[in-house]
Amino acid sequence: MSSIEQYVLIGYFSVLFLLTLYGAHRYTLTYLFYRNRRPFKPKKIYTDDEMPHVTVQLPVFNEKYVLERLVEAVCKFDYPLDKFEVQILDDSTDDTQALGARLAEEYRAKGYDISHIHRVDRTGYKAGALEAGTQVAKGELLAVFDADFVPPPHFLRGTVHAFSDPEIGMAQVRWSHINRDYSLLTQAQALFLDGHFAIEHAARFHSGRFFNFNGTAGIWRRQCITDAGGWQHDTITEDLDLSYRAQLAGWKFQYINEVEAPAELPVEMNAFRTQQHRWAKGSIETARKLLPRLLKSKLPFRVKTEAIFHLTGNLSYLLMVILALLMPLSVVIRIQHNWHYTLLADIPFLVGGTVSLLIFYACSQKEIGEPWLARSALVPMALTIGIGMSLNNCKAVLEALVGYRTEFTRTPKYNVQSTLDNWKSKLYKGHKTWLPYFELLIALYISAVVIFVFYKQSYLSLPFLLMFQLGFFYVSLNSLLQRR
Repeated sequence: MSSIEQYVLIGYFSVLFLLTLYGAHRYTLTYLFYRNRRPFKPKKIYTDDEMPHVTVQLPVFNEKYVLERLVEAVCKFDYPLDKFEVQILDDSTDDTQALGARLAEEYRAKGYDISHIHRVDRTGYKAGALEAGTQVAKGELLAVFDADFVPPPHFLRGTVHAFSDPEIGMAQVRWSHINRDYSLLTQAQALFLDGHFAIEHAARFHSGRFFNFNGTAGIWRRQCITDAGGWQHDTITEDLDLSYRAQLAGWKFQYINEVEAPAELPVEMNAFRTQQHRWAKGSIETARKLLPRLLKSKLPFRVKTEAIFHLTGNLSYLLMVILALLMPLSVVIRIQHNWHYTLLADIPFLVGGTVSLLIFYACSQKEIGEPWLARSALVPMALTIGIGMSLNNCKAVLEALVGYRTEFTRTPKYNVQSTLDNWKSKLYKGHKTWLPYFELLIALYISAVVIFVFYKQSYLSLPFLLMFQLGFFYVSLNSLLQRR
C-alpha cells in the first residue's frame, strides 16, 4: 500500500471517529431529557391586574406575503389591551413598508397600541432593528416573532408567568409547523426542528445546561438584554450570541414545551440553503466569540462540555464533506487490495451514528404526540437531505472560521400552507450560488464508485455510499431546477 493510500485511510477513519462522537452526543441528550424532564410550573400565576406589560416586536424585511397574517395573529392575543403593545420593526425596501404602515393604522383605529417603525439605514440588520425597537419599547418584557410565525391567542398567557421568577431572563416555546406535509423537504425540516426543540432544548434546560433563544417565538426580560450588553450584530445569529452572553451574566432561561408557535417552513431548496447557511455560520461565529470566555469562567464542567458540543456542532458539516470525498477512495483502495473484510470496520461507526439519530428523532416525535413509528421511517431520507446540505453548510463554517463577513440574508417566505398554494410565481427567491454544480460533481463522483462496487460485487459499503449519492443529487438537482 502506498503512502497516499495510507493517508487516505487514516484520514477517513479519523473523520469517521469524530463524526461518530457528534452522533453519539445525541444519546447523551436523549438520556438527559428522560432523566430530567418535568412540566412547566411557574413560581406564581399572575392575576390580570398583575400581568406584566409586554412589547411584541415583529422584525420584518420585505415580507409582503406574510406580514398581514402575522399582525392579525398577534392582535388576537388573549391579553389585557392596556398591557401590551405591538412594534412592526420594518427595514423593508419594497411595498411591505406601505403595507406595514397601513396595518398599524388599521389596528390603532381598533384600539390596539401598535406602531410602525421603519429604518432607512439597515445597520445591524435584524439585531439593529430589535435594538432600535427596544429603545422606545414600553414593555418590561419583549416578545419577538419572525414574519413566518402565526402565534396562537394564548401565547402570552401561557408564557409570561415564567417571569414571576425574577431570575428568569428569557422564555422560549416550541416551534410547530404549518406546512409540515407540503413536501419531502418540509417533512425533513420538521423532523430536524422537532428534535431540536422537543429533546435538545428540553434536555439542556432541565439538566441545567445552557440553551438558546431561537430568534423568534420567545420572550425576553428587558433588563436581561441590557445586562448582557444588548443586541449585537458581530455575528449573524444575534439570538444565539445574546443567549450565551445573558447566561454568562447569570440570568436563567425557561423552556416551555407545552406552548407551541406554528411557523411556515421554507418550501424552496434555495431558500432552505439561505437559512441553513446563516444558522451554520452564525453558530461558529458565536463559538469563536464566546467559547474562550465561557471556558475561562467558573461554570461547571458539564455546562462547558455541552456548550462545546452545542456551539461547534456545525463543524460536523465540514467533516461530512471530507467524508464524502474520502469514503469512495477508501472503498476503492480496500477492494483493490482484496481487503473486503475491512469494510466491516466502517459499520460500527456508520451504524452507531445513524442509530443515535434515529432514536433521537423518534423520541422527539413521540414526545410531541405525533405518530412516532410512521415518522421514524422518514429519518433515513431526512439524514440523506442533511448529507446533501453538507457542502452548503461547510462553506458557511469555513467562512466563519476564517472571519469572512457576510450580510444577514433573510429566508424568503411565501405564505404557503398547503400543496394548493403556489410559491413559484412570487417575487422572493433564495440566494443563487455555484454550490449546486459542485454538489452534482460530488454525486457523480460517488456514482462512479457505486458502479465500481457493483462490478466488484463488494456490497458492504453500498448503503452508505447510496445515502451520500442520493443526498447530493437531491439537493443539487432541486436547487438547479427550482431556479428556473
